[in-house]
Amino acid sequence: MELPLVVGVDGSEPSLRAVDWAADEAALRGLPLRLVYASLWERYEGTSLAQDLGKPSEEVMAEDIVESAAGRAHSRQADAKVTTDVLPEEPEYALVSESRTAAAMVLGSRGRSGFAEALLGSVSVTVAGHAHCPVIVLRGSHDNRVRSGRRPVVLGIGEKPSDGAAVRFAVEEAQRRGVPLEAVRAWRCPAHETTDDPLPAGEPARLHEERAKDELDAALQDVPADVEVHRRTVEGHARRVLPDASADADLLVVGARRREGHYGLQLGRVAHAVLHHSACPVAVVPQRG
Repeated sequence: MELPLVVGVDGSEPSLRAVDWAADEAALRGLPLRLVYASLWERYEGTSLAQDLGKPSEEVMAEDIVESAAGRAHSRQADAKVTTDVLPEEPEYALVSESRTAAAMVLGSRGRSGFAEALLGSVSVTVAGHAHCPVIVLRGSHDNRVRSGRRPVVLGIGEKPSDGAAVRFAVEEAQRRGVPLEAVRAWRCPAHETTDDPLPAGEPARLHEERAKDELDAALQDVPADVEVHRRTVEGHARRVLPDASADADLLVVGARRREGHYGLQLGRVAHAVLHHSACPVAVVPQRG
């Protein structure tokens, strides 16, 4: 079974840009596109029906939204295989459920009142922190274009070992676009290592940087030889380093560790920060370990 690329739509401008981006991405991947609108309109409208159509007026509006989004996707990619659905559920729960049978999910950074209202919508944060597939949140001024020249795919490498899902996702995205992969490992020298440390001046920082390089090399050891990879170690906190790196990127990829038995938001401080501050689209990839 061919898993679709799922897009959360609500008629807002950010969600329409997400449709554009996802249509291009689906074409790159050769995947069908599934457009989903989710809202608990029944909670607010009860049994009230639209006079002419015998449906709740919110449902009528939702169907119009997904039909318009499908038309936009076909305008973007004429050969796109598009399906739509309108779900009477909370958007967060509906989209997390959709993620179980999706190749990836694409969301706008914000939506209209029923979908999200913050700097970064609460739906986007919640779905990114619970989804079972990669979630791409559209950020930045070029967020509706999958291909924009030779901008690299930037991959944030953490210090703790993982199952490598984020690395594999970033490699595949770079290969599809025909662009370099820029792997970035941020590192910091612990505050307690000061001039009182018995090591020579500068030695603690050098050791931490070398460790970061080793971790970077280990994370990338299985990357195919035909992929152009640029390795960078940068002193500073990842929550600052990665948004800075996103300024010249097509896509920023970060992992989000999933822990068995934990039911709260599983996003991590770094992923949370880049979702709010990235200058380009962000892919949050769930990974174990």
